[in-house]
Amino acid sequence: MHSLLNQLRLMRILFQLYLLMVPVLLFSQEKPQEKPSLRRDESEETAKKEKVATIDMYRIISLERDTTYIDTSLTIQREYSHNYLRRDTFGLLAFPNEGQTYNTLQYSLSDFSPYPEMGLKGKHFSFMEAGTIRYASVATPVTELFFKSIISKGQLVDSYFTLNIHPRLNFSLAYKGMRSEGKYINHFANSGHFRFTTSYSTKNLRYVANAHYVSQDILNEENGGITTLNDFESGDPNFSNRQSLEVYLTDAESFLKGKRFFIDHSFRVNPTKGNNNLYVNHQFNYENKFFEYKQPTIASTVGSTTVNRFGDAFVSSDLKDQIHYNKMYNKAGVIYENTTLGNFQFFVDDFRSNFYYYKILVQQDGTVIPASISRNINAAGGQYDYQKKKWTGKFIYSRSLSNQSLSHLDAKMRLDWNEDFQFDFQYQNLNKLPSDNYNLYQSGFVEYNWVNDFKNEKINRLAATAQTPWLNASLNLITLDDHLYFENVAASSAQQIIAPNQYGKTINYLSLKLNKEIKFGNFGFDNTLLYQKVEQQDAILNVPELVTRNTLYYTNYFFKKALFIQTGIVLNYFTKYYANDYNGVTGEFFVQNQKQIGNYPNLDFFINAKIQRTRIFIKAEHFNSSLTGNNFFSAPNTPFRDMAIRFGLVWNFFN
Repeated sequence: MHSLLNQLRLMRILFQLYLLMVPVLLFSQEKPQEKPSLRRDESEETAKKEKVATIDMYRIISLERDTTYIDTSLTIQREYSHNYLRRDTFGLLAFPNEGQTYNTLQYSLSDFSPYPEMGLKGKHFSFMEAGTIRYASVATPVTELFFKSIISKGQLVDSYFTLNIHPRLNFSLAYKGMRSEGKYINHFANSGHFRFTTSYSTKNLRYVANAHYVSQDILNEENGGITTLNDFESGDPNFSNRQSLEVYLTDAESFLKGKRFFIDHSFRVNPTKGNNNLYVNHQFNYENKFFEYKQPTIASTVGSTTVNRFGDAFVSSDLKDQIHYNKMYNKAGVIYENTTLGNFQFFVDDFRSNFYYYKILVQQDGTVIPASISRNINAAGGQYDYQKKKWTGKFIYSRSLSNQSLSHLDAKMRLDWNEDFQFDFQYQNLNKLPSDNYNLYQSGFVEYNWVNDFKNEKINRLAATAQTPWLNASLNLITLDDHLYFENVAASSAQQIIAPNQYGKTINYLSLKLNKEIKFGNFGFDNTLLYQKVEQQDAILNVPELVTRNTLYYTNYFFKKALFIQTGIVLNYFTKYYANDYNGVTGEFFVQNQKQIGNYPNLDFFINAKIQRTRIFIKAEHFNSSLTGNNFFSAPNTPFRDMAIRFGLVWNFFN
């Protein structure tokens, strides 16, 4: 019966996809040419007067002023970005429902900043930070619509519109919304991400400004994982409906929302640009966030046993934890530009933040848990940018002027040997202040209240990448001292009572990532292999030794090249390791040494089609889930996704 229902469901999806594609195919056919209504000389004269927009007139610009162009091509890299994050997620392991958190397979994906953060890293994978926002400059209005079907009862959409109302004034509006019920009890997810950007420059580029406003909210029901792993791992057909699996929490949820105002602008002091120029620049970032964890029912039921999943609570029901956070960042600097020597920048910045609750807590042993942590950090530094022939370099150093110990050194070099060979080198040295949730936390759960004064984390990172016709490679060497992490201190395996800790010994981490795409005729074979090695006296930083993704695909044109097809199979695999577990109360992952996950193949089958500027995709995700046994997990108590057939499209409009 289940097999028949799955087949009927697949036929319905394929029929819907067919109805979606047919109108586009019909409109993509070549129309019979009509007789010209103008004389030859008149039409030639009209064509000369018409302005044709070229691809380099549709630019996407990062905060660092790096420029790319709007791309409507259908490559294998595009296939990897058909997901909730809208980017390649190699090195991340998704949770069973869309819109949830991700486990980290590749540690060196992290970006390091010396400034303290709010924390709650598990809730921030989809949170759009200031550096990820892109600005635009387009010759004509541009619209992009993204749609993808969801795990169960919902949808994922991302719409983007941008236009230049003046050659030097651009606006863009975007909204990404996601809603998915999920297949497990209490697994609903919902999120919204609104973005508004604007870019302006004067005619002689004397003044340039980029600004944005972002409003985001991320809601997740938190079920704490399944209670009895054997029910899932046994393959018992009684549990093929995942709603039959018992979970720890049936009514808990977490909610994160945030708003940000941001502007980055510069002004050239000398009216006319020459060989020597002087600029004044300023960056302003104001952001506020709010996090709430709610759990109406405190006790959990495991079979016939009652368990307090997160330990004792101060209340008997309707527990509600709330955290407030805001920060304001100002950076002002002066840049001297010399066309021969490069750019010399001197800057000062001011960082202010508040991580706070609305009460002071006094514990039974007399420990006082304060209501807030307030930061006021001033730093000064310099930056040197160099570009000459094949070499490009950027060197940044900053150090705190206030009482806090904080420093940051970042040196980057790039060699563009030619179109086929590029090499990048980077060295980072950070003296980083701890995230605020390590030093202060308040909760309705008794054991989730702490106040600490942890030392700064020290991070040394050496990285190198090479892009060649034969192989793309990246190497990371990271040394961590005074590394901060969360651990489970509960005596029972059915409980999660996590606490922050600081590792007093050195951790050495190495990663080597290799990528090679081989093409033969209409076939392609894209391979990415990640090797990781950690040297440490205790199992604190845990990652799989090998992570691999291998894609075999076929491409071809049809209907007089009106339709482009790309189809293939993707294999994802990682070796067994003690993966971190997730804790919904704090929105953080924590170290555990009870259960290993991994060593299972994950196979996806996809068909992508491109018709003019429309890309349509259909994907059977983890189609081997019923063939290899129920040994697939995203975290120790959280299974990975079962097979799901999903489809969607990306549609670009250029007016």
